[in-house]
Formats: sequence, C-alpha cells, structure tokens
Amino acid sequence: MKAWAAVALAVVLTACGATLEGVPTWPGAKLDRAVLTAADFPPGVLYDRVVQQAGEPDGVGGPPPMLSEPPGCTDGLTKVIAASAERGPGSAAKYSAIYDGARIVMTVLSWHLDLAQLEDTASRCATFEAFFDRSSPGIPMTTTRLPSSEGQLMYQQTMSLGGEESSIYMVFANVDSMALFGLASPTPNPKIPVKAALPQTFFDVVSLQTDRIRTL
Repeated sequence: MKAWAAVALAVVLTACGATLEGVPTWPGAKLDRAVLTAADFPPGVLYDRVVQQAGEPDGVGGPPPMLSEPPGCTDGLTKVIAASAERGPGSAAKYSAIYDGARIVMTVLSWHLDLAQLEDTASRCATFEAFFDRSSPGIPMTTTRLPSSEGQLMYQQTMSLGGEESSIYMVFANVDSMALFGLASPTPNPKIPVKAALPQTFFDVVSLQTDRIRTL
C-alpha cells in the first residue's frame, strides 16, 4: 500500500493537476455556491477546503512527474487541463473528503475542460509503464474508460506492482457552464467512522457534486 501511495502521488495526482494563476476571471460567489460543503457528507467524514496561495500551481511541493513509456503519460492530463485553464481567483475551488477506505479530491471549475483532448490523451496512455528513474524497472499501468453520462469522462487507472493490482478513479466533466475533475484513491483509515466502498462512493460524490452545479 505504501508503494502504491507513492506511485499514485507521482502519477495520478500530478496527472490531475492544473496551474491556476494570473488575473481574476470569474466572480467567486457562484463558484462557492457550487462546491459541496461538509454538511453534504455523512458525519465523521473528514472534509477540508483546499486553499492555495495566489499564483501557486496546483500540486506545488509534490513529486515531479515520473518518466513513462510512451512518454508523457504521467503528466499528460495535467498539460491538457492547464492548456485550457482560465486563471486567477474565482476560477477554481477544491476540496477533499476522506473516508476509511478512500481519499476523494474534487476541483470545481468556472470554465470548461477540453474533454476531447483528455479522452485522446487517456486513450494514448491506455497501457503504459511508469519509471521512478531511467535505471528502475517499469511499473505497468492501465487507464480504462468507465461507463459515464454525456459530457463526462470516468476512468479507472490500475497499477501492477509486486504481483498486486491497485486502482484509483478519475472523473472529468463539463456541467452547464462549469466543470469538475476529481480523483479517488484507496486510503484505509480505521479512525474515521465512515467507510467508503470504491468506486461506488466516488461515483456518489461525483453525482452529488454534479447535481449541485445544475441547481444553481
């Protein structure tokens, strides 16, 4: 589990990052109303709004992108999101919800994602290997498209390490004039009284967040 956590941070969290900095482009009041709050989750779930410093790239301080074959599969989604990003305060809001069994990180955007380019990138990296460095053995990874509704892309990314497979789940969606992207990773924490069952708990949060945006 520790090995998977390290790779997940280096591969998937990096892949779901986006740089959001510059001149404000969106009134933040609507964005704040669109974001789920602690009251939307069962009591005991650890909810936290992720607040970044102005001009600070998403994921700052984290590990750099891992090498991959084909090249660019560990940070390809990052680059797609950043390429279409609107910048500045009020352009995005981020939160985490931690259960016993899952850490879910969701980002709500005031602009649309390039879903076609995200789909192309995920298809190109349907099967790839990730490397900690050029001398290390490759870690087999697969990116599998899951059934999803119109305007939404959902993926399961699976790593094979030491003969064991572990998966994380990702979503990218355009909802009305806004968008969201999120990540769920398996994170056991018996101190939390609310247990998650992946991928269903992630799907439930995605549905709840989507409905919240549509009711604005």
